[in-house]
Amino acid sequence: MCTGVTAGAYILTLFARKRVLGLILVSPLCRAPSWTEWFYNKVMSNLLYFYGMCALLKELLLQRYFSREVRGNIEVPESDIVRACRRLLDERHGSNLMQFLQAINGRPDLTGGLKRLGCRTLIIVGDSSPFHYEAVYMASKLDRRFSALVEIGCLFVQVQACGSIVTEEQPHAMLIPMEYFFMGSGLYRPCYLSGSPRSPLSPSCTSRLTSRRSSSLRRARV
Repeated sequence: MCTGVTAGAYILTLFARKRVLGLILVSPLCRAPSWTEWFYNKVMSNLLYFYGMCALLKELLLQRYFSREVRGNIEVPESDIVRACRRLLDERHGSNLMQFLQAINGRPDLTGGLKRLGCRTLIIVGDSSPFHYEAVYMASKLDRRFSALVEIGCLFVQVQACGSIVTEEQPHAMLIPMEYFFMGSGLYRPCYLSGSPRSPLSPSCTSRLTSRRSSSLRRARV
């Protein structure tokens, strides 16, 4: 069972091919870059080549992965996650980032092999992610027997204003979808001794469901 985010999700999809039981893909990529993304990556590559890890380059990278709410503004300071990411970018070698941008700009399209993926797949994407449409497209091309789409802030989980890296920005929004996903894969059974009252799989909710079924059966017998 593997989890990948953006380009990491692309790599897992590329090499999964019946080698894994399930994939949890966060803001995944599956197609060759659009002209917009290609140009965006080229701009970042040129900035890195001429100016190194400058402030503008870091800002472009942060816009790609985090929502406006956590990046902050004049009135609201940026979040601890964004500050930590800035420090990590300062520590990274420019040559490694350059290789990453070149690789992601030259990636091939995986659409043709998505139907043959053959493992359960959960796709999670933030509603403010620039890869939102890419994730929806990927979900439409997967075998519906094995896939599920969770759009943060749109469909099943009502958490708004989330960027690409849902694992860092809104990790709590992934809990219940992952619960159901693991249950469907036969890897998880809800604990009846302790559970979150907010979860639909908690003991209180489960007992209510059981009592409703019992009363329905009694009425059916009458």
